[in-house]
Amino acid sequence: MSRETVFIGFGSNLGDRKDFCDRTLALLSLLPSSEVTGVSSLYETEPVEDGAHPGREWFLNGVIRLETDLAPRRLLDVCREVEKALGRDLDHRNGPRTLDLDILFYGSRIIDEPDLVVPHPRLHLRRFVLTPLVEIDPEWKHPVLLKTVKNLLDHLTDPAQVRRVESASGSRYGSRPTCSPSSSTLVRNPA
Repeated sequence: MSRETVFIGFGSNLGDRKDFCDRTLALLSLLPSSEVTGVSSLYETEPVEDGAHPGREWFLNGVIRLETDLAPRRLLDVCREVEKALGRDLDHRNGPRTLDLDILFYGSRIIDEPDLVVPHPRLHLRRFVLTPLVEIDPEWKHPVLLKTVKNLLDHLTDPAQVRRVESASGSRYGSRPTCSPSSSTLVRNPA
């Protein structure tokens, strides 16, 4: 299998969100046959009630870009294991969560299987996904909608608030987020 560019969204709204973000990035950076090539800033975001019941606590969300030789199904399995290892309640996937990992894009592939749909079927509707995605690769083209993620964000009507969390200097992640909600900047607050 040839190496593919993959984007994975991550988020937490339960427990020590900082710790879950840090541990998630550390674990994903250890994936076999993979290399982290980008990590967005971290964003504090309103919970989205689209059939799920994520609770009232705001999420910390971000996106990681990988180059990987892992097959899509194997990558999904690894993501589920990371979620489970970090305390995700798999019996209540739609509730508050210590960690949520979603494969947003797997190269330009279109995958439609019962438990694996790529591109993520709602990413083009969610500011909390598009904002960090645009930060690390604004020209990435959605293989179904045939628009860049920047174009999708520019035309988004999602009213949810998304605030960029400032990174602390000297972070062990360098230019990566520290996941510390010490200060934040409002990215967009629609009227």
